[in-house]
Amino acid sequence: LIWQFCITWNKFEVKIMRPENALAASMFYDDREARKYTSNSHMMQIQSEMAERALELLALPEDESSFLLDIGCGSGLAGEILTEREHIWVGLDISQPMLNVAKEREVEGALILGDMGNGLPFRPGSFDGAISVSALQWLCYAEEKRQNPVKRLHRFFLSLYACLSRGSRAALQFYPDHPSQVELIMQQAMIAGFTGGVVVDYPESTRAKKIYLVLFTGGSCRLPVALTNECPQQNRVHYAKRRYMG
Repeated sequence: LIWQFCITWNKFEVKIMRPENALAASMFYDDREARKYTSNSHMMQIQSEMAERALELLALPEDESSFLLDIGCGSGLAGEILTEREHIWVGLDISQPMLNVAKEREVEGALILGDMGNGLPFRPGSFDGAISVSALQWLCYAEEKRQNPVKRLHRFFLSLYACLSRGSRAALQFYPDHPSQVELIMQQAMIAGFTGGVVVDYPESTRAKKIYLVLFTGGSCRLPVALTNECPQQNRVHYAKRRYMG
């Protein structure tokens, strides 16, 4: 894998308790939290912007509808971006209350209740790409004594690799708590067969910094260039003209 650690970790600070350190995702996002999450306009804007960027990092063919997977889809905020871009999508989430809110909001994707740490329940080669916003870091925590983060990450990446079509990409935005989590995630992605690496947008900004794991299934490719404050538009991803056929 290509390693791009443009991260100043002493600036990566969180002043409030992270949800991952509080409760399991299935318990943290109860009815109250699910509705609060989706009624926060600032949070919705951030999630939508990260979904836009993740979709851009997939470098899908222009003017074509793709079949995409949204991992940790929550209430469907990212899915709405996919729908706006005329893509067809399936969303997976561990929280039934979040999926209930998504249904109330009448999102157009198919919604599935499931734990990504148990593996993704899809047929081989089903999807043209996958995105995830603010979900991957949950796999680095053991929600029960019997859970093993390494094994859960291993199952996740193996199943993700299998359900993606040849030559497709995954773009997974996440919030690591420590550099060792990035190393663990990268290691398990590589073991599963992916190439790729980490793209850090706005690495010099504590507030704007966003971390994306960009994975390739069709052999080694050049990683997209990270966005910076100096020239954010210049570093935008160019969309592919055709799919890999092999």
